[in-house]
Amino acid sequence: MLPTSEDIRQLNEKIQYQGAFTDRLREVVGRVIVGQHHMLDRLLIGLLSNGHVLLEGVPGLAKTLTIKSLAQAVQARFSRIQFTPDLLPADVIGTMIYQQQKNEFVVRKGPIFANFILADEINRAPAKVQSALLEAMQERQVTIGDSTYKLEEPFLVLATQNPLEQEGTYPLPEAQVDRFIMKVIVGYPSKQEEQLIIRQNVMDVKGEKVRPVVSVQDLLEAKELTRQIYMDEKVEQYILDIVFATRQPDQYNLSRLKPLLSYGGSPRASINLALAAKAYAYLSKRAFVIPDDVKAIARDVLRHRLGLTYEAEAENVSVEQVIEEILKTIAVP
Repeated sequence: MLPTSEDIRQLNEKIQYQGAFTDRLREVVGRVIVGQHHMLDRLLIGLLSNGHVLLEGVPGLAKTLTIKSLAQAVQARFSRIQFTPDLLPADVIGTMIYQQQKNEFVVRKGPIFANFILADEINRAPAKVQSALLEAMQERQVTIGDSTYKLEEPFLVLATQNPLEQEGTYPLPEAQVDRFIMKVIVGYPSKQEEQLIIRQNVMDVKGEKVRPVVSVQDLLEAKELTRQIYMDEKVEQYILDIVFATRQPDQYNLSRLKPLLSYGGSPRASINLALAAKAYAYLSKRAFVIPDDVKAIARDVLRHRLGLTYEAEAENVSVEQVIEEILKTIAVP
């Protein structure tokens, strides 16, 4: 049943009132982190849409600090896992250990049992660790021995990775990358921002300690409200056109892209575009999605879901250019 204008108005009022916590989150994290507003907003979208977020950038861009500060601002359990080439699945999910006093095996739970998981430098770990993490990310559960344990809500993996050209990094499996709702490219700060960073660090002024401003309950209610945000059928169609243009570009006057794409976005791309667009509308304190919301988050949702051919690499065509071309060509409702 379609919501009436009165339903949307009431939802809008609710979001205006309840959504004020996002401003508080931005404010307290902003006292510790200089700049990086794009990254922080994308992490908030991940929180609201219950999706894992992958951050990519060279070391030293405050990726880890931003995630840590955000976790401190929410009264939730936080766990940091530093991924290394010698990491074992048991180091992430836990293992069975033998207790002599009891003469039995007991479960020792790993750091994955928390609300916020910071998977630092995720692309430095071997395939076995990635597959253990994959079950937790997709099923929101962990198997240790012959028992399966549900993970508490909210459960979010916020991962950082170094660009693949760096030594000792491995590309993540496509199946795992697809589980991230967004892949966010973290850029350098501006000259003015970096000047402020220098001053803070030279004078050892790290800003005040991040204090909790949101409870887990507030977050769960916000996620529920985000799901209720109205999305018109025309906007749904717009999302489908964008994703289908990555699979069948010749049907959307984009024949030029056909030899450049080896594969397009999966149905997860459509689902995540819709979820992220709703979360973007929530951050804008709106009870309905507009096409501009979809456009704003399309690059982050699609960039890790498209495969480029050797031809694209030979022509120095990037995923960003392909997405840009699609967004320019698809008619906005």
